[in-house]
Amino acid sequence: MGLVLQGLSYLIEIYSMALIVYILMSWFPNARETSIGQFLEKICEPYLEPFRKFIPPLGMIDLSPLVALLVLNFASGYGVHYLQTLVG
Repeated sequence: MGLVLQGLSYLIEIYSMALIVYILMSWFPNARETSIGQFLEKICEPYLEPFRKFIPPLGMIDLSPLVALLVLNFASGYGVHYLQTLVG
């Protein structure tokens, strides 16, 4: 079971990196129109959408991806550890 939880932790880490790349792509014109940008949009937007509903942008700055990353890192650190203690 530890292998499954370790795999889950790695998947969350990879997804966090994908989110960071997707967020950084917004700084470059037309970067999200590339095939990589469209792929990242398909996997990242469903996760970011709920955060955007609750956290309004401050002018030109959207803080919801930062909060989404913090939640994901919290889930990776504490959530996986908590599951590990529950399992055994």
